[in-house]
Amino acid sequence: MTRRVHSLLLSILLVSFNWSSVRAQAADFKYFNETGHNVSGEFLAFYNSNPNALLLYGYPITEEITSKDGKRVQYFQRARFEYQADLPEGQRVQVTALGRAMYVPASPLDVYAPFACREFTQTGFSVCFAFLEFFDEYGGANQFGYPISPFEYHDNIIVQYFEKARLEWQPWKPEGQRVVVSDLGRMYFDQLAEDPGLLPPVNPLDNTPAGVVSLQVRAFVWKAVTLAADSQLIFIIVQDQALQPVSNASCTTTVHWPDGRSDSSTVATNTNGVGMAALSFGNQPYGSLIYTDVVCTYNGLSGSTTTSFRIWY
Repeated sequence: MTRRVHSLLLSILLVSFNWSSVRAQAADFKYFNETGHNVSGEFLAFYNSNPNALLLYGYPITEEITSKDGKRVQYFQRARFEYQADLPEGQRVQVTALGRAMYVPASPLDVYAPFACREFTQTGFSVCFAFLEFFDEYGGANQFGYPISPFEYHDNIIVQYFEKARLEWQPWKPEGQRVVVSDLGRMYFDQLAEDPGLLPPVNPLDNTPAGVVSLQVRAFVWKAVTLAADSQLIFIIVQDQALQPVSNASCTTTVHWPDGRSDSSTVATNTNGVGMAALSFGNQPYGSLIYTDVVCTYNGLSGSTTTSFRIWY
């Protein structure tokens, strides 16, 4: 009897240990609904160690993979992480030097100002103005590496390349947000001709349903042109960030008539993420273009679009 009790207790302990291990492994990852990819293990630890990871690296765009260049990597929007097994623990994840890998000289800009620039003797280039402020605020050479180019025009954007990143100037953004890190992670993914099949969303590692974090709303009409007195259908499609259908989204259509009136109605999307709004009207002026605004909401999220049709002559 004692032997049986001991065996039973041992079995319970082993099951508990295995279940705890599974739970621990399952917890050692984060699923990013925004792009539909997981980050786990040492890659996740490295990502979480940077308080500005989203700003500097962006969201993951692949799972952990073996790259075309033979390295164990994971691509993010603005960076690529490499796993280097020969390094000490805590240093095995490194950021690929994408700036060096992708830099092609372009038209330089002479913006040097002695009191607003800092020259880096390691590479012979200076960082100036808002780029220098951003560089200093978000990690300096440890984060970005040293500058490897002057200010240059690339695709009509002012940029500067660093060993590990590229900064770009976006003057249309609010003050304080005009310097951004370029999406070199995605660009390098394309440059290496990685498998595009790695980009679509996958399931969370623990197979829990992915959450909806953004809505994509499209709408179109049944008839591009109608009679002055006619009927019409407006089809609405609502999808999440992974282009999966969103059911039970509440969509309001607002039709703007030529005489200044507006008619609104609300429909809910079905399991395919589709909703339909019906219209009937009469005595509309020939040649008029009828605009319809569509706004959909779901769990505090919203998305909108516009469609139109014309009254036939």
